[in-house]
Amino acid sequence: MEAERADDREILDIAGEDRAEFLQGLVTNDIHPLEEDGGGIVYTAILTPQGKYLADFFVVALADGRWLIDVHESLAEGLVKRLNLYKLRADVTVAPSELKVGRGLGPAPEGALSDPRHPSLGWRLYAPTPGRAPETDWEALRIAACVPESGVELIPGETFILEAGFERLNGVDHRKGCYVGQEVTARMKHKTELRKGLATVRVAGAAEPGTEIVNAQGKAAGRLFSQAGGQGIAHLRYDRATGAMQAGDAVVERAG
Repeated sequence: MEAERADDREILDIAGEDRAEFLQGLVTNDIHPLEEDGGGIVYTAILTPQGKYLADFFVVALADGRWLIDVHESLAEGLVKRLNLYKLRADVTVAPSELKVGRGLGPAPEGALSDPRHPSLGWRLYAPTPGRAPETDWEALRIAACVPESGVELIPGETFILEAGFERLNGVDHRKGCYVGQEVTARMKHKTELRKGLATVRVAGAAEPGTEIVNAQGKAAGRLFSQAGGQGIAHLRYDRATGAMQAGDAVVERAG
């Protein structure tokens, strides 16, 4: 099966003897499994020292030994600057790649890697020309799986990754050791109970992304973001997000 090319992604080559340890000290997930033979893919993020989201991306180890970063195009320039800021004397280079990413569902072609965030998101293939598969409604799949998108549910400098579901998305490892923003993330994990975060909701009607959600008692219960096929992703205050709620002209209810 051919891959449907994802044109909103930027692919970067990351090379150098220190690349694994360099990334390991910066990102939220454990990079060391990628050092094993055969290739692999890890979903991860880089945070501010205050523990807030800056960018999410995949780190990909190809079978030929090359490592890639697969990041949304809107985040690529800032991510490269951030990596170079931390690089200091490490033997690491980050440069644009000639490869593109394609994605698809069903049987995976040779060299494809399963999307680690959710099984419904299929596989990703890195090649100069990934090809064109029958178009898929990736937005509806993403929303049904409650996978946040940068610039929509994931706001640089504002979002906390645990509220965004990074544990469920296999995007953070609490045992890997220190990384930028780790102390705040660990404190949220071990010392507090999350009172708000992203959730899938049923949506009847229309509302602009970012519309405030109000419960039956008239209290603010969150905000509605991405929507497709009668479902949406909302950032909710859990203690208030009960029963039928209103977001503009739309009726919103938690899905499960």
